[in-house]
Amino acid sequence: MKDGDDYRGLGWAHGALTVQRLGAMLAPVTFLLADGRQVSPMHIAPWSHEPGAAALPGILRKLRGEWPCVPFGYSVSADGWPETWARVMGPPQPDEEVHGHASNHDWTWRDSGKGSLSLSLAYPQGSPVECVERTIVPDPSAPAIDIEFKVLVRRPCRLPIGLHPVFRLPLETGAATLELGRFDQGRTYPHDVEPGAELFARDRSFTELTSVPARPGGVADASRLPLAADTEELLQIEGLDGTAALANHADGYRVKLSWRKEHFPSLLLWYSNRGRKAAPWNGRHVAIGIEPVCSPFGLGPATALADNPITQSGIATALEFSPETPFVTRYRIEASAL
Repeated sequence: MKDGDDYRGLGWAHGALTVQRLGAMLAPVTFLLADGRQVSPMHIAPWSHEPGAAALPGILRKLRGEWPCVPFGYSVSADGWPETWARVMGPPQPDEEVHGHASNHDWTWRDSGKGSLSLSLAYPQGSPVECVERTIVPDPSAPAIDIEFKVLVRRPCRLPIGLHPVFRLPLETGAATLELGRFDQGRTYPHDVEPGAELFARDRSFTELTSVPARPGGVADASRLPLAADTEELLQIEGLDGTAALANHADGYRVKLSWRKEHFPSLLLWYSNRGRKAAPWNGRHVAIGIEPVCSPFGLGPATALADNPITQSGIATALEFSPETPFVTRYRIEASAL
């Protein structure tokens, strides 16, 4: 195959997968469960083949599945933010891209062993990151995929990083359950993710996903999906054991994500629940992002490197990188019957 192939796929005894060069995004994925059923847990945004999609930012053009982000996040205005956050929120860098260079550009296929797909992407000369590499390997004995992600840097630096798995949800309200297990603390977003589409109270903490402080007062159950409300929200979870799962009761399967918690000490939950009404979202986007991160709510490098409220609580929001030691992390997506 020539390097211009936009997509490559793999099939194995327990499923089939596709990877696209843009963002090195993984989807669609079909797993063959032990009971013989086929399930497809990864989300694919509905607009990639619509007129005008080619003019969208790279990350949105064919938004789908799972991909890595270096640096993770993007800068937002500090207007109206709590002072504890506003004082550490800097403006975007001139070359800043939403969720980093790797999320917005075409990667290059690398030679890889049989039964795997591998890609790399060189970063611009001015970046401290030299290149990133990603290898996707289906487990030959299970409906599961193992992924290795590597970061090589030109000079010592600190950066927020994250993984960005986005999962499909059933149509019926509450027909899926987000399963996190015990965690130390959850945090609500300190402002509005999408004005007019708020659900959770600003800048609050909680210890149960079923009882998240709500904007009108009281609490909301953030574990049953999709949500009834049209909303766009973020929650950050700290102190997990490095695993999370989504049980899709409508389709009778569970998809589990596991990661290295020493690399990604927080989990960012992106509730995209018909909240964004502008194009290309058009009030129809329904998915859950289950995103292991070393980041403060995806607020971009300036905030991640500052002494922000999450850092002050003892949770890292940026990782140290060195030219002498390439950063390597591994994680896994697997499916099973309910």
